[in-house]
Amino acid sequence: MPSFPFSPIDKLIINADRALRTLAAGSQMTCERHSPARHLQEVDLSEAERKKSAALMRVNHTGEVCAQALYQGQSLAARLPDVRAEMEKAAKEEIDHLVWCQERIDSLGSHTSYLNPLWYGLSFAIGASAGLVSDKVSLGFVAATEDQVCKHLQDHLQELPQGDVKSRAVVEQMLEDEARHATMALDAGGYNFPTPVKLLMTLVSKVMTTASYRV
Repeated sequence: MPSFPFSPIDKLIINADRALRTLAAGSQMTCERHSPARHLQEVDLSEAERKKSAALMRVNHTGEVCAQALYQGQSLAARLPDVRAEMEKAAKEEIDHLVWCQERIDSLGSHTSYLNPLWYGLSFAIGASAGLVSDKVSLGFVAATEDQVCKHLQDHLQELPQGDVKSRAVVEQMLEDEARHATMALDAGGYNFPTPVKLLMTLVSKVMTTASYRV
């Protein structure tokens, strides 16, 4: 079958479809890898532990919603085909994380963040803006963002109840994948953002994680 370039309208429809699938609580998403928690036995958690785990996994889910939006915005604006392909590949890998977090939140009897549509829109705009500046900046933003995500995941491993082996298994695999994505972005020519920019990103990230933890 011959392939044809997508028109701007085609791209708009495709991205709108991806946004709806992402925000529909992951119900329309399928992952390529099974959840690391799939074969682990559920452990009885206290009510406080269950709420703690659910809140942390809700933050992680929101992070994956933002990652989807970021990658989709960047791939839409990317100039070089190979960079666009890298963005789309990373977005597909992040779908696994999105579904895993959704499954874990459901099993804990909780809900995803009600603010996800807001975070998605902002992340998509940031991703597209970075892509419009240059592919180097776009890749650099991916690396810096993934570094932030890795720090959050490391903190969550310290905060999750020790008995919640299912959530911990998911977070551990996510941490491994996110670290690899950050390295890949820099190796592909991404700009290594200076410390002041990374500190600003940390502050913005703190707002998102705090709000998603509670709402």
